[in-house]
Amino acid sequence: MAKKTILIVDDSATMTLSVKSSLEMNGFTVQTASDGVQAMIKLKAGLKPDLIITDINMPNMGGLDLIKNVKALPGYRFVPILTLTTESDSKKRDEGKKLGATGWLVKPVSGVDLVKVIKQVVPGA
Repeated sequence: MAKKTILIVDDSATMTLSVKSSLEMNGFTVQTASDGVQAMIKLKAGLKPDLIITDINMPNMGGLDLIKNVKALPGYRFVPILTLTTESDSKKRDEGKKLGATGWLVKPVSGVDLVKVIKQVVPGA
């Protein structure tokens, strides 16, 4: 079975590294971007992840704008997007869901829990 590719978008290098290593230990291929602008550049260049995990509060382009932009890209409408954020405000969460976020996880999330959620939203993961 082909490895599933996950794009992690977070401006915290520490966070990105910890999520990346726990996903790679579980057999996923991981790509990273430090903000929404970087993520969009990678997607427009042809990266087709099975899942995007994004932070909400980032410089240049935050997670909510990223979700909106990804959903507008041809061929990316059905890519699941999980938010992984310290933001627990329900208004933001509702806005994220409206824009097309598949799930909203509040940091810190253990690698085990994250993988459980990924298996729920990515068919065949």
